[in-house]
Amino acid sequence: MNRQYKREMKKQEGKKRAPSPRPAAAQQKRQRTRPRQFAKEVIAELQKVNWPSRSEVVSYSTVVLVAAVALAVVIAGMDYVFTKGVLVLFGVD
Repeated sequence: MNRQYKREMKKQEGKKRAPSPRPAAAQQKRQRTRPRQFAKEVIAELQKVNWPSRSEVVSYSTVVLVAAVALAVVIAGMDYVFTKGVLVLFGVD
């Protein structure tokens, strides 16, 4: 009896087993949260958030904008250099 045959036997045994019954709690229908209660819970959770100060937001935004501009300049420079290189390589210029 080889490994492949043993694996097939295990698969067949697994298919023959009846699925286990679900617990009673899972079969009960869950109650929906009312919109007013949901809004109260959302507000309570948002009050727990550690919000950044205005100066932190400004400094983080500045860092992101500077990084985005720097990357755009690098990519534009590479595009220019590669374009000129291809044009010289194929003698179009």
